[in-house]
Amino acid sequence: MTSRSLSLPEARRVALAAQGFADRPHAVPTLRTLDRTLRRVGLLQVDSVNVFARAHLMPLYSRMGPYDPELLRRAASGPRRRLVEYWAHVQAFMPVELWPHMQHRRDHYRARRGKWGISVDSDLVPRVLAAVAADGPLTARDLDAELGAARTREHWGWNWSEARKVLDFLFMVGDVAIEGRTPSFEVRYDLPERVLPAAVLALSTPSQEEAERELVRRACVHHGVATVATLADHHRMSVAATRRAVASLVEAGEVSEVQVQGWSRPGFLHREARLPRRVVATALLSPFDPVVWHRERALELFDFHYRIEIYTPAAQRVHGYYVLPFLLGDRIVARVDLKADRARRVLVVAGAFAEAYAPAETAEQLAVELVRAARWVGCERVEVRPHGDLAQPLAAATAVLGAGG
Repeated sequence: MTSRSLSLPEARRVALAAQGFADRPHAVPTLRTLDRTLRRVGLLQVDSVNVFARAHLMPLYSRMGPYDPELLRRAASGPRRRLVEYWAHVQAFMPVELWPHMQHRRDHYRARRGKWGISVDSDLVPRVLAAVAADGPLTARDLDAELGAARTREHWGWNWSEARKVLDFLFMVGDVAIEGRTPSFEVRYDLPERVLPAAVLALSTPSQEEAERELVRRACVHHGVATVATLADHHRMSVAATRRAVASLVEAGEVSEVQVQGWSRPGFLHREARLPRRVVATALLSPFDPVVWHRERALELFDFHYRIEIYTPAAQRVHGYYVLPFLLGDRIVARVDLKADRARRVLVVAGAFAEAYAPAETAEQLAVELVRAARWVGCERVEVRPHGDLAQPLAAATAVLGAGG
């Protein structure tokens, strides 16, 4: 692509191809499929909400189709792990080779005593670190029992034990790393040398400028074409640092400035970005999918205004509690409020809403995807409740598939 301008449909296709939606699907997803997908998405945001499926599992499903989550567990564990958790976007799985590139971030958190500004018991820090060194991997609950720590109850959502506060501080500064999680999603902490591959720990530490340049370079690859604001959001960097890194990449010829139809600010196109003639995609997207996690980009690229309403009082929600966008072709054409009722083995669609530009086949295509997604999360049928302008045709379409009820 040599043009200095892109139409909006072209920009969407570049972005979706960069994120893996133009890759040929594998009949049965394997570790090779997973590796390819991880190279596209870059990061997998981690979130504890499990109304439908865990946040870090969903981007892989959106691109790979029904896959065995054991593939991800294998990629994120053991001495040859490919992924490790860190505060890379927010809490996220990132490629292990980025560990040295986060050293400046760890230094920053050490200087400010963590990320939340929660006071940490300095006397407890060496005791917690010694306990992890002696008995890790350990959860905060394990340490509470070992140290006799008690949880505070002053503020809902912040009732961490003192051991949990110290563990979070040690994690943010890199003195401990996340070895994995329990079946109930509790974090298991251990020493970095017992979590990360030795080859990664042996890598030299880049300067902050070098690290930021690499982080922005990767963001350019993962987004294909993006504004500075979107590139900054990918690894949660400052706009100023991102702009400096982009200028360096432009000078090196790795990215070029482009004008995208309807964008008020310039876009930056990676030199290896693909522009497919079309994107054939049918996918539910997590609220934490890289395609939509920067809400400004979702609006600029897809004309899709999106806000997650988990923390909005129920009476004030517009679309629902856990709403997933539906990608069809190169447009986000609908959104559905989903809940996996695991006791009844039913995928509940509490609300279904079409965008103004949604094509006539939206309900039928969405029904097929919902049936597939239901099976992936262990549900046997789809129950569409009468809320939203797409609910009635969607209910009829799932009934035709023999999965409604």
